[in-house]
Amino acid sequence: MATFLYKLGRLAFRRRHFVALIWVALLTLAGVGAASAPTAASNSFSIPGTEAQRAFDLLEQRAPEASADGASARVVFKAPDGAKVTDPDRKAAIEKTVAALGSGSDQVAAAADPFAAKAVSKDGTTAYASVTYKVTSMELTDDSRDALEKTTDEARTDGMTVEVGGDALQAMPHTGATEIIGIAVAAVVLVITFGSLVAAGLPLLTALIGVGIGVSSITALASALDLGSTTSTLAMMIGLAVGIDYALFIVSRYRAELAEGREREDAAGRAVGTAGSAVVFAGLTVVIALVGLAVVNIPMLTKMGTAAAGTVAIAVLIALTMIPALLGYAGRKVKPAGEKSKLLGGRRAAAGAGGGAERPAKENLGTRWARFVVRRPVAVLLLGVLGLGAAAVPVAQLELGLPDDGAQPTSTTQRKAYDLIADNFGPGFNGPLMTVTDLKGVDDPKGEAAAVQKKIAGMDDVLSASPPQFNKAGDTAMITVVPSSKPSGTETEDLVHAIRAEAKDVKADSGADVMVTGSTAMNIDVSQKLNDALLPYLALVVGLAFLLLIVVFRSILVPLKAALGFLLSVLAALGAVVAVFQWGWLGSLFGVEQTGPIMSMMPIFMVGVVFGLAMDYEVFLVTRMREAYVHGESPHEAIVTGFKHGARVVSAAAVIMIAVFAGFIGSSEQMVKMIGFGLAIAVFFDAFIVRMALVPAVLALLGRKAWWLPKWLDRTMPNVDVEGEGLRDTAGQGDSDGKRELVNA
Repeated sequence: MATFLYKLGRLAFRRRHFVALIWVALLTLAGVGAASAPTAASNSFSIPGTEAQRAFDLLEQRAPEASADGASARVVFKAPDGAKVTDPDRKAAIEKTVAALGSGSDQVAAAADPFAAKAVSKDGTTAYASVTYKVTSMELTDDSRDALEKTTDEARTDGMTVEVGGDALQAMPHTGATEIIGIAVAAVVLVITFGSLVAAGLPLLTALIGVGIGVSSITALASALDLGSTTSTLAMMIGLAVGIDYALFIVSRYRAELAEGREREDAAGRAVGTAGSAVVFAGLTVVIALVGLAVVNIPMLTKMGTAAAGTVAIAVLIALTMIPALLGYAGRKVKPAGEKSKLLGGRRAAAGAGGGAERPAKENLGTRWARFVVRRPVAVLLLGVLGLGAAAVPVAQLELGLPDDGAQPTSTTQRKAYDLIADNFGPGFNGPLMTVTDLKGVDDPKGEAAAVQKKIAGMDDVLSASPPQFNKAGDTAMITVVPSSKPSGTETEDLVHAIRAEAKDVKADSGADVMVTGSTAMNIDVSQKLNDALLPYLALVVGLAFLLLIVVFRSILVPLKAALGFLLSVLAALGAVVAVFQWGWLGSLFGVEQTGPIMSMMPIFMVGVVFGLAMDYEVFLVTRMREAYVHGESPHEAIVTGFKHGARVVSAAAVIMIAVFAGFIGSSEQMVKMIGFGLAIAVFFDAFIVRMALVPAVLALLGRKAWWLPKWLDRTMPNVDVEGEGLRDTAGQGDSDGKRELVNA
């Protein structure tokens, strides 16, 4: 592989005009496709194989009018202190507002009068009107949203409080200035690392081009593939991080090759052949982890993972081709490693010029740290494991759920509407359950439905159960159940399980099939499905990556150590997420206004993404150690050499990735905020504790055993040559074609 990538790097360096033109053309095509693509028709959410989805599918078949998945809004009216919404003047004003809501847009299906629907609180101070739309929230036009907001604003007269909940006002998540700050931090770190604005700009430029192609392609295909807005946010988050990192490693290796006196074209080829090989395998581990999300069998999660994996693949291809092409354009503006540009090192170089005899090179921080760890591996190992173990303790109290309007910031109208409903009607009104009873073949459908309603109404934690509503054929009954507890509460989850347990007895006695659905039941089923899929997913992803790393490192113990270190870092990161978002520790620092259950997909999502990113650092750092070991150094010296050349770059890459992920903590969307924090803290734990401390400590303790591989396995495995052993005899090749002027440009 190293030889092939070496030739690819040289080719891209020589044919840089052609390579640059290809990537610019792809970016233009993707941009045009995104600009001309229709708006995504839907952001459907289905969970095959669950009872909630089965009930929804039955409704869609037999009572499509009841299964409409269009957008909805709940407009809550609160009378001022000492007054009631039932007062004649206020009642007339509310009815006028509801009529305006119903006629405010062609996309409105219906607006229910709260007085006719009996949606008035017992004390008469609060009422709510339900507005349903013919289209999903993604299809709602700005005119429809503006009409909703304008009508409710006009209703806020005479001290009347009017707030709007539901998904009709759901806006695209935004990250604000923090995302820009994250990219700015990445730029500063790159400048400090390379000492040159040109060298620092290359990773940023290529990462932005890669993300631009990836996100534009997702936008262009969003309508055809039913991709949600979160999909492009995830692709941007991961694409920026890995795009900068992959380019960073290749540019760093290029500068190191220049420092050894190589011509620029040869240095570009060797950088792609060695660091590029590590990029390929690191990218493969990330792709495996993201595509593996399909194991969960939740279409939305599968699409998110696949789209993000595509963006990672683009980042790898750009690093292997566009980086050497841009290095050709940069010429001598990219300095060899150790040679400072005028930006950072001009004064220091001038001072050194008059300093007399040349001083011996000072060991860098990475070298000194590696020697410290090699001398005290047991102490470093114990301290690191205990520290990560302490951070992981909160995982024992992890509670999973999916966020609703109760997780919105208190300043939003959705959250205010949620609180008004909870305070005046009961928390369960924010997430009612719907039971669907299949009565086909039952002797007395109406009697059986009434019996089911009576049984549910008498259960614990049930505030009310509506009379059965039948479809036109009379073979399907729907009962709306309002729990006493909030939608995300464990009591509501227990109620869903209790109804389903009773349903088994009903089916055994009469043949009627009672199913629970609705958004709250869907959320509960998603959480259960994700929990059930976690171990199979972990086994698949870690297993495939373990086999891949055996091929890369030609070792059994190194990949095993990498996998165990990952488990430590992901558990510690999940513990930090629980402490901040569930317990509220330092919540105000991260903009967490409402604590609650952790998003259901967070554990499995973090396992996938963090594993891929963790293996990046493992591959980049340990391949340099193996390269030194293969070239004859002792195991301990190989560790020091690996840190000498890789520690600074890996640290810079980690800081960049942390900055990019942390930029998404400022998002208005709770899910994006939680993902950004979780990934940022996970990268911190994995890069600076696991890879920079535990990895050298374990390798120091194992010595030569770390690189042991059974002979029979060594003979059967392909030799991918990540270390660039095949490049040792390529010096000067390819330069006899009369194109030296390109190399020295």
